[in-house]
Amino acid sequence: MEKFYLNKARVEDILDKIGRVKVAVMGDFCLDLYWDIDPDKSETSVETGKKVKLIRKQRFSLGGAGNVAINLTSLGVRKVYNIGVIGDDPFGYEMRRQMKERGMETSGMLIQKENWDTPVYVKPYLKEEEQERMDLGYFNLILPETARLLVKSLEDVLRKVDAVILNQQLAGSIWSDFTIKQVNRLIEKNKDIFFLVDSRDRTERFRGAIYKLNGREAARICGVHKSDDDPLSLHEARKFIKAIFKLSNKPVYITRGERGILLYDGKDISEIPGIQILGQVDPVGAGDTCIATIAASLAAGASPLEAGIMANFSSSITVRKIKQTGTASPEEILKLAEGPDYIYNPELATDFRKAKFLAGTEIEVINPKIVRGKIKHVIFDQDGTISTLRQGWESIMEEVFLKQILADKFKSCDESTYRKVVQRVKEYIDKSTGVQTILQMEELVRMVEEFGFVPKDKILDKFGYKKIYNDALMKMVKKRIEKLKRKELDISDYTIKGAVDLIKMLYQRGLTLYLASGTDREDVISEAKALGYERYFEGRIYGSLSDITKYSKKMVVERIIRENNLSGPELACFGDGPVEIRETKKRNGIAIGVASDEVRRYGLNLKKRERLIKAGADLIIPDYSQAEKLLSYLFP
Repeated sequence: MEKFYLNKARVEDILDKIGRVKVAVMGDFCLDLYWDIDPDKSETSVETGKKVKLIRKQRFSLGGAGNVAINLTSLGVRKVYNIGVIGDDPFGYEMRRQMKERGMETSGMLIQKENWDTPVYVKPYLKEEEQERMDLGYFNLILPETARLLVKSLEDVLRKVDAVILNQQLAGSIWSDFTIKQVNRLIEKNKDIFFLVDSRDRTERFRGAIYKLNGREAARICGVHKSDDDPLSLHEARKFIKAIFKLSNKPVYITRGERGILLYDGKDISEIPGIQILGQVDPVGAGDTCIATIAASLAAGASPLEAGIMANFSSSITVRKIKQTGTASPEEILKLAEGPDYIYNPELATDFRKAKFLAGTEIEVINPKIVRGKIKHVIFDQDGTISTLRQGWESIMEEVFLKQILADKFKSCDESTYRKVVQRVKEYIDKSTGVQTILQMEELVRMVEEFGFVPKDKILDKFGYKKIYNDALMKMVKKRIEKLKRKELDISDYTIKGAVDLIKMLYQRGLTLYLASGTDREDVISEAKALGYERYFEGRIYGSLSDITKYSKKMVVERIIRENNLSGPELACFGDGPVEIRETKKRNGIAIGVASDEVRRYGLNLKKRERLIKAGADLIIPDYSQAEKLLSYLFP
């Protein structure tokens, strides 16, 4: 992933220069109108006898090309020039008011009085659920004179700008045959300006411009039908992007959701990996953020690859902003750029058929290029990597989340609401495996607030919820430890097959071992003692503290490398959670994913395998039953 790394100084430099660029946006400007319907009050119309829906609150925001313009202003560009068409109606005046409020230039926003309504997406909401949308402007028809004036507006502004974004997303669009032909003429004439196209179904008609497409749009251009639920494979994307490049001979970007961005500049295909997001995501507007960031970055002197990396950062910020068409600020981009959590090898992760194994073993080699034979320090995660004392913690956490979110409605809420909450909770717990419990409790606080079943004055803080969860979990763990003490079960019943033997082998080789867990430190030590491997770590056991600023797996990895003056291949990590794998990978250590079935305590768990490969694992093992072969590979 080194080629996709932008250091802080370079990101700051690009963002600083973005503050000096000027960008024009020409396209389908829309207005989003949100209506919050009161669920409890209604009237009956005297005239029709039908029920009247009462709107408690309405709000407007810029959409379509307008959201591209908003993203440019959020990035800090010096000036945004908007060129489009509105109707002679209140919505058009509201759109221009919002633009002026944000400092945008609106002289290019033309009013067409006939055959044109300001495009509006009317979005009624009932109990935070969007109802059937109503669209204005679908049947718009641009008049020849309006098209001529649009082109003239663009031509006039070209002497002022560094880049132009051409946006199309409506059937009743400004992009008539005449408009496209004349804009292509201006593109050919002004080669010193960056022209970028983001179009739903007319991309290929623009020539000499940089294209930004999603997978479905790229497939359509190449004569292949793809639904939104049918993702573009990497093989398809690489094939399509080269064919599309020939249409314009300018860089082509294909966005691939969580799989990142593919770029072809005529020489090299670059796979910019997606970024892992733990919480809920909302992809609405991410494409607008992407095209705005690419345009602003290129205009600021970034290379096409650097612009793609910046766009990847900003888009991953936008999708975290729920129930809003989000944007990304320079401060947010800079913070993310300090340590993005990339998604590695997504195609391999989701398709076990592509797995490649070390000959005669069940050891899957993801990265055959690791530097072997230099390991001096080894970090182990505990739960699920060595110990299974806490096997089943997910079910306990899920029950705690559900009961705290739904409160007294836990047994009585409607099935639809219950399923919605269950889905959110399961998705979050799955994504957050390996992080500190206190961080998971922070998310529980947010969910309790979001769903609104608990009065605000009754909502606990993260420490209160952690105590509830920990009490329930430790009740189970203590019962299991008691069984060990009574010798009803032995250590092998609560450890992954071969784990303790491998730890002993590494210890006898003279390697320095560390135990790092998201569990409270006192509990980590107690459980390591109960299972008989605490002595091999010689006090180097790290666990969660109440103050998350004083402990994290990231901090442990950094401390080990710093205090021992290590280079990447001198550090290895065994873990079953993405956090420890990811942090090791960021520092070029050797990341060994333990994708074991915790119930059987041996054998491959495909879900874990997917999660660990995406986090950056170099090797995947189902357990430690082939420890000698694993060590022979790591120490040739």
